[in-house]
Amino acid sequence: MNRPMLILLSAVPVLLAGCTRPGPAVHATPPVARAALVKSVEEQVPQGIPITGTVHAKETATISAQVPATITQVLVHAGDRVYAGEVLVRLDNAAMHAGLNRALAAQQAVEMQQQAAATNASLAKSTLHRYEILKQQNSVSPQEFDVVQKHAQAAELQVQALNAQASEARAAVAAARTQLGYTELRSPYAGTVTARMADPGTLATPGMPILQVDRDGPLQMYATVDESLIGSVKLGMQMPVTVDGVSQTMSGRVAEIVPAADPASRSFLLKLDLPHRPDLRPGMYATAQFPGAPRSVILAPQSAVIQRGSLSYVYALDANGVAQLRYVTLGHVHGKNVVVLSGLAAGEQLVNNPGDRDLAGRRIEAQ
Repeated sequence: MNRPMLILLSAVPVLLAGCTRPGPAVHATPPVARAALVKSVEEQVPQGIPITGTVHAKETATISAQVPATITQVLVHAGDRVYAGEVLVRLDNAAMHAGLNRALAAQQAVEMQQQAAATNASLAKSTLHRYEILKQQNSVSPQEFDVVQKHAQAAELQVQALNAQASEARAAVAAARTQLGYTELRSPYAGTVTARMADPGTLATPGMPILQVDRDGPLQMYATVDESLIGSVKLGMQMPVTVDGVSQTMSGRVAEIVPAADPASRSFLLKLDLPHRPDLRPGMYATAQFPGAPRSVILAPQSAVIQRGSLSYVYALDANGVAQLRYVTLGHVHGKNVVVLSGLAAGEQLVNNPGDRDLAGRRIEAQ
């Protein structure tokens, strides 16, 4: 190999080494976004003990028959709105109509007898008055006067007896009308039909439930409390209540404490008044938080928390003010804040109302 070629080959490694020499480090600047900031805080809050229950109407009526009869019509279905006095169910009333007709006929017969007895008593009274004049004139014998006097007294007693029979007949007519009225079952108040338990053709017996009607107005939560907690419950106590299907937490007030415990579960029944809400309906599942001993918790504003399905996360700022996506585990709602069980420490800065923006890795400037 000639000398020029050796010089060229020996220069190649030098050139390659020069090409791979590292240059000065370049630091990328994170993009900037503007957003409102809030902080997580640590507070002492009462430890809530969850008690579960169901939403009920404050007044519920079970519509049932008072006389044995066959159901001929059920005029409503579950979910129908009804007004006070509306006919909901009709029963077979043939026997009641017959009984009323008999009572009316008996009353009419007694009234006719009353008229005849009143006429006879009036005549006997007039005759007695004439005989009293004749007696003063010594124109009748004592025996004749006694006969006329006794006849007048008997006529008056007959009138009194028929008056009593007439009262009895009127009472029988009233009872028959009442029995006939029992064949039309009416709503006791305005409300909603919540259950229909019988259909036409069914033999209704006294006390057999046919319909259930919930009265319009505020609702209550029926909750069971263990006997170990009942000593802490007071009438008028306020408890936060959450209801499945209702977005906001509401406040329930203890309106009634059933004094006897259920011997099977050793628990007491509480009735909590709930505020009126159009999206609150009887039968919904509800949970109340019974206040317990205070404990230290981390609170974050609800406006800073993003929900995506079953996941919850926040944008928390690091020491350089860069937003980091942080998954968190949430507890119960406390006013406008929510308890953070894990994923966040007190005093951390959070992006408020992040919306749908992807802020991870961006340096946040406070608005």
